[in-house]
Amino acid sequence: MNETLARWIKESRRIVFFGGAGVSTESGIPDFRSVDGLYNQKYDYPPETILSHEFFMRKTEEFYRFYRDKMLIQGAKPNPAHLKLAEWEQRGILTAVVTQNIDGLHQQAGSKRVYELHGSVLRNYCMRCGRFYDDAYIRNSTGVPKCECGGTIKPDVVLYGENLDNDVVQGACAAIEQADMLIIGGTSLSVYPAAGLIDLYRGSKLVLVNRTATPRDSRADLIVRDPIGQCFSELP
Repeated sequence: MNETLARWIKESRRIVFFGGAGVSTESGIPDFRSVDGLYNQKYDYPPETILSHEFFMRKTEEFYRFYRDKMLIQGAKPNPAHLKLAEWEQRGILTAVVTQNIDGLHQQAGSKRVYELHGSVLRNYCMRCGRFYDDAYIRNSTGVPKCECGGTIKPDVVLYGENLDNDVVQGACAAIEQADMLIIGGTSLSVYPAAGLIDLYRGSKLVLVNRTATPRDSRADLIVRDPIGQCFSELP
């Protein structure tokens, strides 16, 4: 166990956790930006192109072919990091989770105050009438999923080229500004504007839990290179 991190947690009352894809990879959800041979063999475009607003509007059926195959992961369960964060919230020492992930695993673990910067695959809506559809509807549909009104259904995820939800951003900003400890985990801090939110933290307990270096390592008060699930499973 990292003794400094454990001590800081015991001393803190307004912890905020800011996480990325590395939090969920230990639950079996791959980071889609890791372009492997399978992507290159099966798709004519890189993931970043497919997961863009322009591509969704222009080649919707091809978007959904990738989306169903790669973004709707079934059977994923919260790992020790998700579970520990939910436990801290229940104990009253963690005020919010700010996540770049779209898998809903924080809520599945029991976290209540979760700011999903990039939306969620669990929510979908009709672009014409606004009717809600769950992820099962998308998974079981074929081609371009349609609403009963005839409109195209869109996942409630922030695609490349789209703006973040203003209410979600404001809530995340307020939580980070008021935090007495900010733990950043499982993210390369390379995706903006999300990564820029950590600049709002003004405290002296900025912790980075990531297996590789990030552009913000020089700002951190503590860096932990252990796998995030292992790290959190050992914390009080």
